Amino acid sequence: MNRITTEVPFHRRTRASHEAAYVAEALSGDRLCAGNVFNRQCESWLQTHLPVTRALLTHSCTNALEIAAILARLQPGDEVIMPTFTFTSTANAFALRGAVPVFVDIQPDTFNLCPHAAEQAITPRTRAIVPVHYAGIACNMDAIMALAEAHHLTVIEDAAQGFGAAHHGRPLGSIGHLGTYSFHHSKTISCGEGGALLLNSPEHVARAEVLLDKGTNRKLHQAGSIAQYSWVDLGLSAPPSAMQAACLLAQLEESTSLLQRYRAVWSTWHAALADTEQAGLLRRPHLPPDIQHNGHIYAVLLPDAAKREALASALQALGIQTARHYYPLHLSEAGRRLGRSAGSLRQAEDINERLLRLPVYPELPSWLPEQVTRLVKQVFSDAV
Repeated sequence: MNRITTEVPFHRRTRASHEAAYVAEALSGDRLCAGNVFNRQCESWLQTHLPVTRALLTHSCTNALEIAAILARLQPGDEVIMPTFTFTSTANAFALRGAVPVFVDIQPDTFNLCPHAAEQAITPRTRAIVPVHYAGIACNMDAIMALAEAHHLTVIEDAAQGFGAAHHGRPLGSIGHLGTYSFHHSKTISCGEGGALLLNSPEHVARAEVLLDKGTNRKLHQAGSIAQYSWVDLGLSAPPSAMQAACLLAQLEESTSLLQRYRAVWSTWHAALADTEQAGLLRRPHLPPDIQHNGHIYAVLLPDAAKREALASALQALGIQTARHYYPLHLSEAGRRLGRSAGSLRQAEDINERLLRLPVYPELPSWLPEQVTRLVKQVFSDAV
């Protein structure tokens, strides 16, 4: 096959039609910092479209996880169970509170936290579970919530990749006690840098608003309840600027159509690669029953590391960019120092060696999946 004339990037952010106009409007306004009209409109949109008590915009999903860790009232030495196959932010948010990330294995079908492994990892020091919805495909939240209830644990959903996806009809991020979203440049709905904290019970609302406002009771002052606001709790400078929120609002307003386009590309990959899976050349993503995904990631598993590298190199030679994914946290330098491993982690280690992510974005050339399918068969012709 000849090299493609125009290289195919791994990711390309899709723009919403009103982004530029909204950003221009934000820049012409008097308030670019927290409390601006676009921040309020984004939060209102999320609260209208999600079954949550309160949604608060943050600079990032990392930021939202850090606030969730404070709301969970974690103390130094407390343990937080999470999959080892995740981004560093999942662990950092809790390690910053002095808590110990406890790394458990993932399920081989969805690459999500294994409920059985999580149960085996519970000790008297366990305070929380953090399910991570990999690729916008839901964890087994029924099992995780039942486990948390039985052991009186807080569930904090890392739904960084989960906006627009659902588990048995319930939007990801709205099922646990707390939830978080990412609107980073790499996500399906994005504003460059951004995130949201989802509060799924009234008990967290008042404190969360104080935490996001640098630990002050300024909101009471603005409401006229107190003459002067002061420092009352821990706090962060969390809300995004008006420009970020303006960009995000445009994306949220078009999110239904944007997500449909992502899912359509995902489905095109899935259909094109069906024969290669049947031939044993790779394994396509697995979708559990009654799960709505958002098309964020299309990741295939190759038979071994050598074949993964062979395919990635062949695609790169044609100008098609691909990517690996997470290096398991229990193998990392900081993971060994700040966390601990629980049980066998062989699934995560194996998947790390064999997983390859293919490009997914609405503007992906329509001919690409079929061409990649032919290339897979050519590279691994000895296995056909």
